[in-house]
Amino acid sequence: MRTRTTAATSAPLVTHRAAREPSDFRPPPGSGASRAMDVAELRSGGSVLSTVAEVVEQILFCLPTKSLQRSASVCRLWSDCARRVLRRHRRLSWITTKGHAYADGEHGQHFLVNKMIEELEEVYVLPETVLYMAGTDTFCVQSSSRWRKERRDESAMKSKDAEVATKFEKLLPMNCKLLGISCPGIVYTPMGNGKQRPLEVEDGIAGFALLLPKIEGVTIRCFHLSNKDLKNNTFDQRKLQAAGLLDNPDLRTVLLFGYNTYKPPAVDFIQRLTKPINGRNTIVVGGYGDRVFSPSSESIDARHMYGTVGLSFSGKPIQAASILLDEDVVTPESVETAMKRLKAANIPEHNTVGFMCACIGRGQNYYSMMENVEADAFRKQFPNIPLFGFFGNGEIGCDRIVTDNFSLRECSSSLEYDELIHSYTTVMVLLHLGPLK
Repeated sequence: MRTRTTAATSAPLVTHRAAREPSDFRPPPGSGASRAMDVAELRSGGSVLSTVAEVVEQILFCLPTKSLQRSASVCRLWSDCARRVLRRHRRLSWITTKGHAYADGEHGQHFLVNKMIEELEEVYVLPETVLYMAGTDTFCVQSSSRWRKERRDESAMKSKDAEVATKFEKLLPMNCKLLGISCPGIVYTPMGNGKQRPLEVEDGIAGFALLLPKIEGVTIRCFHLSNKDLKNNTFDQRKLQAAGLLDNPDLRTVLLFGYNTYKPPAVDFIQRLTKPINGRNTIVVGGYGDRVFSPSSESIDARHMYGTVGLSFSGKPIQAASILLDEDVVTPESVETAMKRLKAANIPEHNTVGFMCACIGRGQNYYSMMENVEADAFRKQFPNIPLFGFFGNGEIGCDRIVTDNFSLRECSSSLEYDELIHSYTTVMVLLHLGPLK
């Protein structure tokens, strides 16, 4: 090949009319020879896509999970490649949206269901566990007024809850574990890379679904414990073991959500439950929601039942930290000081998610009509970590850090279990699910 060089470099430069090898010449388009060459190249490309696993994997890696699963049916090679690609898709994903004052969006479905239908086609993860939350008022058919909502027929509400739960479960893999809760207000980070500003939606007209993939070395269990599981003030030991809350040395974090907590025995129930799991290397956080939707297999009689649902996270890769913003934290400056305590825990910030469990009495009115104070303070310290959570009627948690050597460094002086139950507070949590491999 004829080339020339410049005075500045010795790198060869192809001239404008540089000679090409004979193999570079193609017959005139449309000729029989050209068509034959196109067919030969197509067959050659098809051969590569049916025999070279490395090439197939690179192509399949660019596909969202649903498209990847469809591609797995092409042939055995593609099926094997798709399985390996799915193992590499281990990043946290989430779907979020702001809705309307009424439950029904287009086609008579809840707005979060509609958003899930739309966005699941573009998700690059196969969820093993899904935590979804939506504002309680988004399930009101007649009005967003809480007073009218509370007078609605209980059976109609239960039917609507079951309908939403069933639609969610049909959208996700058969073996996916779901936990669905409604709360007065919602905290969420808009979809993207986690760097968007998290939002406090105190009126609850919003929702999110956090999609957790299967993570090596980490076990996530979904559980439901109610007053029916108490016999002579003792919990059913088998249910505690199945939830990962008993005889589990690898238990690291528990997200706990109470329901029907207005019933007088409910607080004592939660205290009894949290006492044995409030160990030195376990973080227990959460709060009181309104209603439970998923798992739909759980039949909850709202008239006679109270209890908790939650997720337990077990595994040596897990690290976590929580802080309590008590009633003395009343200014943006004091919130930032509290967030610096969380930052000082030195929890790894990759593959990490934040949770915010706030009292409905906090928020904008608590901070002299300043909006988004606590979520903004979180973002200032952790600009790359997504934040999710809710405003509820009570909070569970304390200052606690579980580091990579699983030791507890206390920020408070008491480990009494009743120190976990609060009002007019916010609990902030960092949960690290281990390194991505």
